[in-house]
Amino acid sequence: MNKTAIPPISFGVDYYPEHWPKERWAKDIRLMKEMGIQAVRMGEFSWSRFEPEPGVYQFGWLDEIIEMLKQAGIYTILGTPTAAPPAWLIGEDPEILPMDSRGERKGFGGRHHDCMSNHHYRSAIRLLVERMAGQYKDEPWVIGWQIDNELGNSHEDLCMCPSCERSFQRWLKVKYKNVSELNAAWGTVFWSQEYNDFSQIPAPRTVPTMHSPSLELDWKRFTSDLVNDFLKMQADIIREISPDKMITHNLMGFYDKTDYFEMAENLDIAGNDQYPTGYYFEQPGQPAWEVAACYDFIRSVKKQPFWMLEMQAGATGGKLIGRTPQPGQLNLWTSQSVAHGADAIVYFRWRNCLYGTEQYWHGILPHSGVPGRTYRELQETIRTLKPVMEEMKGSMPVRQAAILFSYEQDWALQVQPHHPEYSYLYQVQQFYRWCYEAGIAVDFIREGEPMETYPLVFAPLQYLSSPEQAERLERYVESGGNLVMSVRSGVKDRCNACLPDILPGPFRKLLGITVPEYDCMWAEESGLAAAPRAGDKQENRKEQDRESREGSVGKGAIWCDCICPEGAEPVLLYETGMYKGKPAVTVHTYGSGKAWYIGCVPDEAAGEWIMKQVGRECGFMIRNTWGGPVEYAVRQNDREAFLFVMNHSGREQTADIPEEWGAQSQCCLQPYEVKIWKRGRDHE
Repeated sequence: MNKTAIPPISFGVDYYPEHWPKERWAKDIRLMKEMGIQAVRMGEFSWSRFEPEPGVYQFGWLDEIIEMLKQAGIYTILGTPTAAPPAWLIGEDPEILPMDSRGERKGFGGRHHDCMSNHHYRSAIRLLVERMAGQYKDEPWVIGWQIDNELGNSHEDLCMCPSCERSFQRWLKVKYKNVSELNAAWGTVFWSQEYNDFSQIPAPRTVPTMHSPSLELDWKRFTSDLVNDFLKMQADIIREISPDKMITHNLMGFYDKTDYFEMAENLDIAGNDQYPTGYYFEQPGQPAWEVAACYDFIRSVKKQPFWMLEMQAGATGGKLIGRTPQPGQLNLWTSQSVAHGADAIVYFRWRNCLYGTEQYWHGILPHSGVPGRTYRELQETIRTLKPVMEEMKGSMPVRQAAILFSYEQDWALQVQPHHPEYSYLYQVQQFYRWCYEAGIAVDFIREGEPMETYPLVFAPLQYLSSPEQAERLERYVESGGNLVMSVRSGVKDRCNACLPDILPGPFRKLLGITVPEYDCMWAEESGLAAAPRAGDKQENRKEQDRESREGSVGKGAIWCDCICPEGAEPVLLYETGMYKGKPAVTVHTYGSGKAWYIGCVPDEAAGEWIMKQVGRECGFMIRNTWGGPVEYAVRQNDREAFLFVMNHSGREQTADIPEEWGAQSQCCLQPYEVKIWKRGRDHE
């Protein structure tokens, strides 16, 4: 599509007109207009109103509300309503209901009570989406479509019914060609699990012990492909009928049931849902660095600005209720998302609903429908932030580092997590937090993407490995890049089978180490001490000594690799346990660059120390306010740059302002306050 055709929308709201009497619609629209709302998203759960019985389509009420919004100058984003199949459709084919890992069908109710491989369900979807797309293809005030809602968010395992099992078997046949190849790749000789035909291979429903790790990983790959195909089916229909309409989907940060990089290939704009207080029962809620990581990740899946399709506007609630946003927090969350690349903010929801599961998922208006503090605060946010957003539309944050992200690594470690307190996402987020605290801006990249533009790349848990991936990382470092790798690298092949090599397998040459032994540390930790480094510059050694207390820089826990250098230089040594005196962290000069290996899971103090060493090697200016509540973020285009300074605490803070942003060296920030500076790129 021609993305220039998308109106320059900055603010919207999620609206459910079917929940309210028609007599209320005009008042809602007037309040939206007075607030500064430019678009509404609606329809994503309205199947029973669009098609109350098989083949009977009723769009009159939707036509009416779209026209009323249009008269007020408000655009519409329509959702395909496939997240909530109606009761009559389930009655036609009860096998649309998903089956859980115990082989039991789930009942009707809630949402996403569906099997995405079911042919009857898909046929009904095609008919409905074709009718909806045709109905609004010539309506310029319907600017785009959200496909379904939070795909994969079934809160449990995805469907494991016989239909999905047969689809899985077909998927395996395409991948492996013949069952002998699959038997060899999975090692099905173990426990006499060899197959004679693809039709014998089960979905990973409950068994007396455990399934093959290879089967479980391929199942996760298959279900991700199934979800993405489900979205693509609908997107293809809409593009065929109305190619000028934008297509999006509301992703959910690091949600892990489907590969968002692959999903984004079928989207024009990536969307995101974010609820920073969620069910955090202490203010200020989700840590600011963790929220920032979600924004940077969603921006990275398409390498372009994204839209917030659901931004928290009130306390969350189902059976339990989360904390109410404090004065200033809504503006802070909005500004943070913009600082990290959001071009449009759509708040969830317009008004608290009176019925159903989300009665206590609070919105801009309370149950009474009378505007209050939330309405007034967001009205002021829109008034002050909208002009800035219009100036920076299409601009991108400037990034110095990248984190290599792989859903397959994540899935493989879900199958065999090793330690209850460790996961792939834990390590990804730890590396991200180091960068965030150090003031180093981050992109996420998938395997195979170019790395050369980033001075620093983190490659967490390269658990599934291949010679090709090792060669890519070698080329990056050899040409001058700085690479940081973690424990459990080079352990398995791509089929989730252990390699018959000394760890770290294909990364041995790059890292200049071997790991002949390791220890999964339960309820134990080891001190970490700085190792003397022959290659250190004198000033770095002084700084290192100053930051260390008698050599100790922190602790390592969860996992302990016993590292034997083969050309690498020790950076940190274990202080305790049977590995005392052995390297815990190493660095290896390889070509023109350096490859770091972290053989444990460092605590916060050790992480800060490591990040400062790595940052200095890269020539970065490292922030001295590690762990502080003030966040700095920059977006820029060809003409201008914008600095966001954000106070994520409920206390007044003093923030240092870089000299190039003005004569003012410091500024005072009230609780949850945001200040924005602008300068021309010619001042750099």
